Amino acid sequence: MLRLAAAHDLTVVPRGAGTKIDWGAAPGRVDIMLDTGRLAGIGHQPVGSPVVEIGAGTPLHAAQATLERTGQRLPLDAPSPGATLGGVLAADEAGPLRHRHGGPCEQLVGLRYLTADGELVNVGGGGAGLDLARLLCGSQGALGVLVSATMRAGAAPASRVWVSRPVWTPLEVHDLVRAVLAARLDPAAIELDLPTAAAFRPRRPVSPDHPSMAGRLGAQAGAGSLVVLLEGGPADVTERAEHLVALLGHGSTTSHSAPDWWRRYPFRPGETALRIEVPITDLHAAVYALRDAAGTPVPVRGSAGLGVVHAALPGTAAPERVASILTAVRAVLLARQGRCVVVAAPAPVRRAVDLWGELAALPRLRAVKQHLDPHRRLAPGRLPGGL
Repeated sequence: MLRLAAAHDLTVVPRGAGTKIDWGAAPGRVDIMLDTGRLAGIGHQPVGSPVVEIGAGTPLHAAQATLERTGQRLPLDAPSPGATLGGVLAADEAGPLRHRHGGPCEQLVGLRYLTADGELVNVGGGGAGLDLARLLCGSQGALGVLVSATMRAGAAPASRVWVSRPVWTPLEVHDLVRAVLAARLDPAAIELDLPTAAAFRPRRPVSPDHPSMAGRLGAQAGAGSLVVLLEGGPADVTERAEHLVALLGHGSTTSHSAPDWWRRYPFRPGETALRIEVPITDLHAAVYALRDAAGTPVPVRGSAGLGVVHAALPGTAAPERVASILTAVRAVLLARQGRCVVVAAPAPVRRAVDLWGELAALPRLRAVKQHLDPHRRLAPGRLPGGL
């Protein structure tokens, strides 16, 4: 199909399950939508192998179910329901487990992909070839068409415990995350959920032991949550969980199941979805900056232990209003080596705002696009800078 498209100068947009088809910029031209769903299946590896080859069109949940039968798993937990492995890689979509294991790109050890001319490339074992192939992660199908990926696999943990602590302000979250990381309890994930009522409380934190806080702690009304996932052997996890509960203090609880919001984005279809990336020491400043710029409650959720969170602006917000919010937030983040990206947005907003902000890697990305797709046949316009 790619060779046919090249012969007739047609553009091609690869598609997996379509769970993130509205992420990023819209292609400038679409002649062929290439469905990769039949590039599915799992290669035959010995039981317990540290790597596994998976077809790009394989739903991630199906791959996990197959590995589970042999006591293994991929340390990937992308939030999009039904997403294929190829789609997860193409969007570099990571979930809570990124805290310990890194994102999909970091777990990639081999890749088979097709160039814009239909040439099959097979890379693995490290080296410059794999470094180039890893650039396809997050490229939204604009650099190559993924065929299969060889990923790291590991033993599924025998025990998992989620330790939760109610939180009311970003500054409180900042202090708690620092304490958790300093305790060296080897968390698998540190996730934050600040709903609108919690995100916009006054900045000055209130002690959990203060009388005015006691009732709110009991009812948890309006509180956000900081949740730490611990994985490992039952005895070890129990010991670390007890230590963590004592560290986090009053209101902390443990559970053997994840909270309802775990692995879910805070935005809904039709809203403007933002991704904020900032050093963890400045995450609270970024959330406050977003609040101040928006002047209205904004839900925030994501990996507080890494400084990567998502937020949602109302779908009714005017494009010029969204643009002014982005300008203000990006000005604060620029001084803190952070960035704010528009993940998805209504069409009027998408046309009116800069989705990406300043991108230091743009010259390198332009060179890679020229090298892999010089005729701009693959999803033209999906990448920053209109590439």
